[in-house]
Amino acid sequence: MYGIVAMALVAVFAVAFLYALHRAVNVLAEPLTVLPAQSGWLPQEHALSRFHARWYPASIVFLAFDVEMLFMYPWAVVVAEEGMTAVVEMFLFLGALLIAVTWAWREGVFRWV
Repeated sequence: MYGIVAMALVAVFAVAFLYALHRAVNVLAEPLTVLPAQSGWLPQEHALSRFHARWYPASIVFLAFDVEMLFMYPWAVVVAEEGMTAVVEMFLFLGALLIAVTWAWREGVFRWV
């Protein structure tokens, strides 16, 4: 019984501590009042502004090719052992990625204007 009470107290104190820490380091949404260091440009927007939505599909395509490299490095090591089946599997995987890039191209992910 004492273990449950102690666990509940630790949980309550942890939540209270995290809430107080959040309140202490909270960044207010105020406009910038000073220039950025050494750039010389006037700030056009708040430093914590969000990215434009067109960056998100491009980052997803980048992650797809990043994951492709994660699969190709170990494949290069075992392709000599596995033989032709490993080559066929890799070309199927690359074909799936080519279909994904073609779809992204058709949807306009790479169009920046």
